[in-house]
Amino acid sequence: MNREELRALVTQMLEELPSGSTQSSMAVNRTVNRTENKVETGYKSPVKTYPETSAHVDQGGEIPDITKIDLRKQYLVENGKNKEAFMALKEKTSARIGVGKCGTRYHTITQLRFRADHAAAQDSVFSEVPKSFYETNHYIYVKTKCKDKDEYLTRPDLGRRFNGENEKIIKSTCGAFKILLVVGDGLSSQAVETNAPDCAAAITQGLSAYGITLGKTLFIQYCRVGASDHIGSMTNADLVCMLVGERPGLVTAQSMSAYITYAPRIGVPESSRTVVSNIHKDGTPAVEAGAHIASLIQQMLKKKCSGVVFRQEEQ
Repeated sequence: MNREELRALVTQMLEELPSGSTQSSMAVNRTVNRTENKVETGYKSPVKTYPETSAHVDQGGEIPDITKIDLRKQYLVENGKNKEAFMALKEKTSARIGVGKCGTRYHTITQLRFRADHAAAQDSVFSEVPKSFYETNHYIYVKTKCKDKDEYLTRPDLGRRFNGENEKIIKSTCGAFKILLVVGDGLSSQAVETNAPDCAAAITQGLSAYGITLGKTLFIQYCRVGASDHIGSMTNADLVCMLVGERPGLVTAQSMSAYITYAPRIGVPESSRTVVSNIHKDGTPAVEAGAHIASLIQQMLKKKCSGVVFRQEEQ
């Protein structure tokens, strides 16, 4: 659009304004002056100076998935003084730093990425782990007292206990073993589906090398961490290790943790648990975490403790 066409368009807008709209007319005139200046100077939006982070619609009408952008490599600061040093810092974290600004606001791509990650976190909380997951991995299915996901989210106490029917399953399948591994869906189905099988396999293999035998692995639907205490009370297990999906954040919805409790019983303090957290592809990989957890379990059985009183031996 050249200057004459722009002027004609704005004139038409002014003519359509209600009579006496002085403030509106002044605002349009200011817009004309700013727009003409941009046309003359070849102004370009700051976001367009970073084509690798912009979303483009291809000829097929598809928009690239902005969640595939690696936040550690995204840099939206205009005219940064030391981009190289800042990018070296960003490589160490996927936190939202160096997002720049457009006037007083975030860039559009930053705002869209925030909304996309928030949606992914919500999806992970409200979605269910499919039946095929625990059947394929040969986990024994049990369920806490929660009847559905809504009750699970609003009644944490019910997610720590089992009814009579599920108690019987747990006692019959795990009662003869002193070391138990359980998998709980927790607050992120994605975390469990993505990480639990590899982590559990690494734990089993690591404990086998120490000569430690695990019982059958349980899968607990609508699971809270305290469910391991009820399991310990029912089976008199020496130790329970629970792999459970953590509350999703805006960095990842696939973070899993391992809660290890020696002599778990109902009423045990939270300080008696040892936690290995941030198990995901951008944190501690599942297999590496499993090997570490096996080492911790072996030491806890020897020292007969876990949590704040446990001190890991130097490897």
